[in-house]
Amino acid sequence: MPSVEKISIALPPEMVAQLRQAVETGAYASSSEVVRDALRDWTRKRQMQQNGIAELRELWQQARTDSTPGVPVDDLLDRLERKYQALADPAGTKEIMRVELSRFIECWLQCNAAILQSYAAT
Repeated sequence: MPSVEKISIALPPEMVAQLRQAVETGAYASSSEVVRDALRDWTRKRQMQQNGIAELRELWQQARTDSTPGVPVDDLLDRLERKYQALADPAGTKEIMRVELSRFIECWLQCNAAILQSYAAT
């Protein structure tokens, strides 16, 4: 590590116990390592959120300009039902959730675009 700056932080007793346990069990070499790892995870999570928001904005703009008909509500509900059934079945849930979430967002944007178009037409 090129340079290090020492800081002081205040944590609730539960978090201090978790931090110390992580070091005592050998999962981490030091308390600082635990905090650095947590900050790296937090930074990745924030970046993913920012990317997700940007992607949703882009999809929303595409949906607003898309003149194709939306997805029928029954199709959307069927997809949601499959998604929640998959959640109840732990086998293969991650992949199914990823695909279904992607489809859900696509459908949701299309449906909302159609609703906005209908309001704009009135």
